[in-house]
Amino acid sequence: MKNPMDRQLEQRLSDRAVAIGREGEVAAFGELLELLRSSSANARRLAASALGKLAWLGVDQAAAVAALAPVSRCDPHPQTRQYAIKALKAYGVAAEGCLHDLRDMAANLSEKDYIRRDAGVAATCIETAVRIAASAAEQACQRCQARVTADEYARSNQAFQRVFCDRCFDEVFLERRNFEVQVELNKTIAAQDGTVVQSEGERRIADWLTAHGLAYRYDAKFRIIAEFQIRPDFYLPELDVYIEYWGLDTPQYKMSMYKKQLLYQQEGKRLLSVYPQDLSALDGLLTAKLRLFGFHPA
Repeated sequence: MKNPMDRQLEQRLSDRAVAIGREGEVAAFGELLELLRSSSANARRLAASALGKLAWLGVDQAAAVAALAPVSRCDPHPQTRQYAIKALKAYGVAAEGCLHDLRDMAANLSEKDYIRRDAGVAATCIETAVRIAASAAEQACQRCQARVTADEYARSNQAFQRVFCDRCFDEVFLERRNFEVQVELNKTIAAQDGTVVQSEGERRIADWLTAHGLAYRYDAKFRIIAEFQIRPDFYLPELDVYIEYWGLDTPQYKMSMYKKQLLYQQEGKRLLSVYPQDLSALDGLLTAKLRLFGFHPA
């Protein structure tokens, strides 16, 4: 078991990787390559994600691909491999040499479903970028119908899984950023571990997970299918389980809830739903439901 100092160091490394990606710190590119070799799986996963975000900002694409490729194939943690695969997709033509491995992963029935899915998506994206670059094949922006370059295609497909020219990409990115800022402003309640959540129900779930030693990611962006991007309330990486707290009762909220639940079902995701009426018996509910997914309380 890690001692507190180890855990604090891991958190600092993870936070640093997130900050580099969020701020687009091109000057910290070498630091990300080092983090990709960290003994912390979480730091490696987040470093891979950050490398994907820096792909179109002028970093050494060959060096990035060379660092990401072995992680995508061989990292002992499947989620780290998944994030490396997603990052490779952002490098488009520069990642052409990874196509053989990506196709193999997509076809390998022994791989986890999400590895196979994302490897297939990455291979298709890279192949399209290569084709655009080699034959001047045309791809049109979905907003303004302008012709996009191979770099624009790779950039927008990585960020949104849609095709945008640079101008429309910037507009969509700003719209998404404004939405995310509003979400962050709604987080006002602190859980015991310091995570700031949006409701009392989410705080109680977070505290229960912490008390039972279950690592979680809160409100992390997760693309579930091409047309939709959702933000699950809680993701438990050790169990590969999503927890959603459905805390409102308005018609618009319920429509969104039903759509989100359908997306989870369509993708075969493990979803545990919690409603306000469940909070009085939360311990029993979470214990019983998570046991079905491999949780063994001490």
